[in-house]
Amino acid sequence: MSKPYQGISIAECNEPLVAIPDDIFKLNPHPYISLGAPYGDLNPFFVRQGILEKLQKSQTYLQTICPNYQIAIFDAYRPIPVQQFMVDYSFAQLAESKDLEVKNLTEEQKNSLMAEVMKFWAIPSPDPKTPPPHSTGAAIDVTFYIVPAFGGDNIQEVNMGSPIDEISDRSLPDYFAGFRNSQAVVFNRDRELLNQVMTHSGFQRHPNEWWHFSYGDQLWAWISNEESAIYGGVI
Repeated sequence: MSKPYQGISIAECNEPLVAIPDDIFKLNPHPYISLGAPYGDLNPFFVRQGILEKLQKSQTYLQTICPNYQIAIFDAYRPIPVQQFMVDYSFAQLAESKDLEVKNLTEEQKNSLMAEVMKFWAIPSPDPKTPPPHSTGAAIDVTFYIVPAFGGDNIQEVNMGSPIDEISDRSLPDYFAGFRNSQAVVFNRDRELLNQVMTHSGFQRHPNEWWHFSYGDQLWAWISNEESAIYGGVI
């Protein structure tokens, strides 16, 4: 079940992973850690140096056009064991949502469910030629939070029409573009704003996920028609 971008070559630039600083809002407690994902001594709030610089550029740009909005990091660096854990978890959750028991699935049911999961999750490949985007330190999952104009603790997550990681068509970036009711118009507006501020600094959006952006990995190279990626997997 390969992905179309996995054939892109990688010319690793050896840029280091760096911590995302505290002046960028991060979702805590982190949802995957709360589920028991095996990070070990690592944590999800790391990216490559160049990714951090682009993220900061996008945040600065956002402040000029929508001062009360702030980019919030849902997820960034993801080791291979965490990728595998989350694929397995998402598979089990999807089966449960369809009133199916994983242990009783037929081969056809397994294949059908996994095909749905893999629309939104990268293959947890240990092959250095085909790293999952998040395992490169070049991919980030982001959303918006509203920050009070005069400070305070009343920071609110912006409703983007579907939660991050939802396995459904609602996660498609343009899902709400064809709707005319007022709520759908707002969802689409905010998704387009997120895309605008992220692509401003060079990120590319995942075709199936309104929240996922990357620069320099194989997916980015495939979308951008680049011959090679500059970020490979980081162990």
